[in-house]
Amino acid sequence: MSAVLAERSVRPQGGTTPSIAVVLLGTGVVGGALLKLLNTSAAGSLRLVGVANSRWQQTDSVRLSQRNLREHLNQHGDPRDNASLLAALDASGSAVKVIIDASASAALAAHHPEWLARGYHVVTANKALAGGDLVGWRALQAALAHGAHYGDSATVGAGLPVLSTLRRLRVCGDALLTLEGVFSGSLSWLFNQYDGSRPFSALLREARQLGYTEPDPRSDLSGEDVARKLLIIGRHAGFSISSEEVVVESLVPEALRGIGSEAFLARLEELDAPLAVRHTEAASRGNVLRFLARLNQRGHARVGLVEVAATHPAARLYGTDNQFALSTTRYNTQPLVIQGPGAGPEVTAQALLGDVLALKA
Repeated sequence: MSAVLAERSVRPQGGTTPSIAVVLLGTGVVGGALLKLLNTSAAGSLRLVGVANSRWQQTDSVRLSQRNLREHLNQHGDPRDNASLLAALDASGSAVKVIIDASASAALAAHHPEWLARGYHVVTANKALAGGDLVGWRALQAALAHGAHYGDSATVGAGLPVLSTLRRLRVCGDALLTLEGVFSGSLSWLFNQYDGSRPFSALLREARQLGYTEPDPRSDLSGEDVARKLLIIGRHAGFSISSEEVVVESLVPEALRGIGSEAFLARLEELDAPLAVRHTEAASRGNVLRFLARLNQRGHARVGLVEVAATHPAARLYGTDNQFALSTTRYNTQPLVIQGPGAGPEVTAQALLGDVLALKA
């Protein structure tokens, strides 16, 4: 996605104080897409009172209303200081105060329980807390007892109604039995395209150029991001799963794991031979390869490359589609399937905005 920020300024609407004051943490591709949405009429009840990247922040209302806010942040911002960002929220006069975490920082995510306990709502695309250590998940649940809300739709499926559906089922007395699916838009695209006619490394370079992978594709190929999403879903379903209990198959050969990003990108062809062997073996049986996440009734969780039949639901995905197949006590004969685009800054930013708007007083 282009790094250009909103064409219009982020301004409060009219002469009244908007009912929701927000601070945005993280101005990468998702944060940038959210800043664009904040300039639309859908966000008329929101007022941006602070924005920050990893080094700089801005709370001055005049600066916040300027075009190309993200670019100006590095030139005119103040040194990063969470206390002054929270002070801007407190001084806003708004009825609802929200911290939006559009970063991937584990250090930032560790503050979520503290912010919730202090009465700030938190809306996030950051998976590091809910999909990290079990102690962090438990701290999050304890903090929610104070009454603030945690908007997490963007952490799984880029806003697909996965977590909301699971929560509704549990409220109705249903229970998750098994879960299976494709949770990564980048890995979905790669294996939807991988038919043996082109080397995997060539597809990976194309996916990176299209913006489907992280700048260092090992973040996708390692399976760790998929594992975090599996943990989030499983924990919402009532499984007390630790991150150590998830078996994760990385597609990155051992020799390529500890080297620098540029060195890795120069050696992508080393991925080709092992995957070509697995593709050939699968094709000889009329099957295809898909990178699946699985959770069974005993809480056993695995993430990795799987050979599936051509009739398998995951074999019929398109583009960057994610797919979540939930078998429950009531959806037992046939699973409940949620499917759709599971990657992209625009849909992820929309999920963040939706969670904020749900907090309207």
